[in-house]
Amino acid sequence: MTEPWTKDRGLEVIRAHQHIEAATLPILHALQDAFGCVPEEAIPLIADALNISRAEVHGVISFYHEFRSKPPGRHVLKLCRAEACQAMGGDILATAAEAKLSVHFGETSPDGAVTLEPVYCLGLCACAPSALLDGKPLGRLDRERLERIIEGAAR
Repeated sequence: MTEPWTKDRGLEVIRAHQHIEAATLPILHALQDAFGCVPEEAIPLIADALNISRAEVHGVISFYHEFRSKPPGRHVLKLCRAEACQAMGGDILATAAEAKLSVHFGETSPDGAVTLEPVYCLGLCACAPSALLDGKPLGRLDRERLERIIEGAAR
């Protein structure tokens, strides 16, 4: 469970990690663990703590697809978009998931139940197409099974 953003709590998280070598990624992960995302308000705090520019912090956040700027829905569905999954019907699944949830990748369903995110290889190529739901691997997906999974997550 995540907590609401406050500057004081954000600074506490940053200070707990700022002395680690190459602290940017550990800080970003810790912030996302605490708040469900890396709030925009945290960027100048991270930059100040690490004596780097805001642009450098933003560059790291935007480079890694794992980081979010807004809290996710109650569930996070990550669909593999890599070549092996695409070859086994991943594009059909992506279209079906977007339609079922009424979102595009990177968005949360209107009811706040599911955030749909792309991921570029889960290492489940032999079980393609694959996904993660709240970190749980799902393999050999087809449209019907994916839609049942989404319906279950939306409850």
